[in-house]
Amino acid sequence: MLYGGRSAEREVSLMSGSGVLKALQSKGVDAHGFDPAQRSLAELAAEKFDRVFIALHGRYGEDGTLQGVLEQLGIPYTGSGVMASSIGMDKVMTKRIWTNHGLPTPRFIVLDSHEATPEELRKVPDELGLPVMLKAPHEGSTIGISKVIGYSEMQEGFAHCAKYDDVVLAEEFITGRELTVPVLGKGRTARALPIVEICAPQGNYDYQHKYFSDDTQYLCPAPLDEELTKRIQSLAVRAFNAVGSSGWARVDFMLRAADNEPFLLEINTSPGMTGHSLVPMSAKASGVSYEDLCVEILRSADLDLKPTKDWQPT
Repeated sequence: MLYGGRSAEREVSLMSGSGVLKALQSKGVDAHGFDPAQRSLAELAAEKFDRVFIALHGRYGEDGTLQGVLEQLGIPYTGSGVMASSIGMDKVMTKRIWTNHGLPTPRFIVLDSHEATPEELRKVPDELGLPVMLKAPHEGSTIGISKVIGYSEMQEGFAHCAKYDDVVLAEEFITGRELTVPVLGKGRTARALPIVEICAPQGNYDYQHKYFSDDTQYLCPAPLDEELTKRIQSLAVRAFNAVGSSGWARVDFMLRAADNEPFLLEINTSPGMTGHSLVPMSAKASGVSYEDLCVEILRSADLDLKPTKDWQPT
């Protein structure tokens, strides 16, 4: 069980990992915790684990770097491979791939964190409208995000996001309902779990409301008609496969209030598994317990690059 790490989401990862570790042990799995922020990966190799459950969030655990190390070590791991993890961690690249596949995602502009001029910032609302969302594209858990209501807030919102990344993603704001869809499996076997609707106070699903507050309400399955439910779940699976995800992930949507059109926001290839997390909530609605979900994810552990059996060192 890899958890903790050194990203901005360390605190959440520790909560996720502790829950998964306890769940696996309760099912008779010989599971052990390993925090790469406190122990070297050389120790991980020396322990000769059969497989790894990745409960790391954010950089250095969800972005393909760790997946590359595990590929080199030949240790099967949960979740997406190197490339899909890297793509999923980059909101800009994810949106470009979805757009190329004809999948609906809000319009966006990419701004250089160091060179964007005040004139460029003032033009963003003209093109995308107001409000506009500003995001640090390589962060998660609503870290490095700002909702800009008026032109006068653009500079401050941009400066906040620029602290976290070399580029800032400016995204069209979609007014409507916030939804998320967990996906399990790979390729043709990928399946969507029940949709979760997130009802945060004043629509502010920030870090506090996401992980610690009891003020946020969750509706699962989301109260949508059958046709729309199937459409959104199908989009989630297509979005999952478009970036090459495998094992498990969570796809986030906005459902536009004006016409019930869904828009893809991002994909999380190492979702939270805390007491407030949405994948376990969705799995429970389909009759799968937290413990059984953890075991299913662990069983899916694999390597992207299968070792060549007849390879011999020269």
